[in-house]
Amino acid sequence: MKEEGKERLRSRSLAHLMPLIAPVHILILSVIVIPSIYVIWLSVTQSSFGKAPSFVGLENYIRVLTDPAFHRALWNTVGIVVVAVHLELAIGLLLALLFASGLPLRRYLLVAVLAPYAVSEVTAVVMWRFLFDPDAGPITQMLQSLHLPILDWSYEPTHAMILIAMLTIWLHLPFTFIILYAARLAIPLDLYEAARIDGATPLQAFRRVTLPLLGPAIVVALLFRYIFAFRIFSEVWLLTNGGPARTTEVVAVYLYQEAFSYNAFGTAAATAWIMVVVSLLLAVGYILLLGKQVNANAH
Repeated sequence: MKEEGKERLRSRSLAHLMPLIAPVHILILSVIVIPSIYVIWLSVTQSSFGKAPSFVGLENYIRVLTDPAFHRALWNTVGIVVVAVHLELAIGLLLALLFASGLPLRRYLLVAVLAPYAVSEVTAVVMWRFLFDPDAGPITQMLQSLHLPILDWSYEPTHAMILIAMLTIWLHLPFTFIILYAARLAIPLDLYEAARIDGATPLQAFRRVTLPLLGPAIVVALLFRYIFAFRIFSEVWLLTNGGPARTTEVVAVYLYQEAFSYNAFGTAAATAWIMVVVSLLLAVGYILLLGKQVNANAH
């Protein structure tokens, strides 16, 4: 009887909660589920402005995966992800350790490190375009006065990719830094005192204490930055428009070009779902790695 009473009470509670939860369900359906289903349908059809959609199956996916322009965009994206994210992680970790060590004036320096997060991407690109202008940019003139090579990013694709990587590191370094800095401050000082008593050098304390305990935070930072960097768009589009001759396109810019320059909504939708699948694979892999890190630290 008691179990029946509890079950009846639970059912009544759920019945009273449903009207309160319904707006959330409606919001998720309208913002995520329905648009996702529409994009899936769009990816298996051939459609454009003024043309009725026609079902083509997986043809759009095959067309995207065999397109040399997509291959170039994918390699550019992978290059930015691998180089920029790992450099950003290394710099963020170094800054986190430096600030946690009791850096003088760190309150003011912390504001300087976090400042790029307060700058919009459009403003940042305009600022960097001026600083690295091949003809009159202050940094270009400084490099020329020191007889050093300049970044001729407006004509040289490799230089443009270097500038894009530098820009995205500068823009998103505060995100990585604040995660690692918070995780470093959460490590008890007693562990370092015990390591010092045992005769551990600073490098050994870093390897045996700091790095293992920062492992979950590093994995979380890498996970989010991989996903964000794989979807990079604003920096590339506002700086080079994917040029010259589509040599600096990334996957998100390729998607934009397919949809709004060539009006190929089917291939654009297929590209979008390829990006979603890759992001999910990255997320699953890093979540499994995070679980292993947490279990290892627990034992």
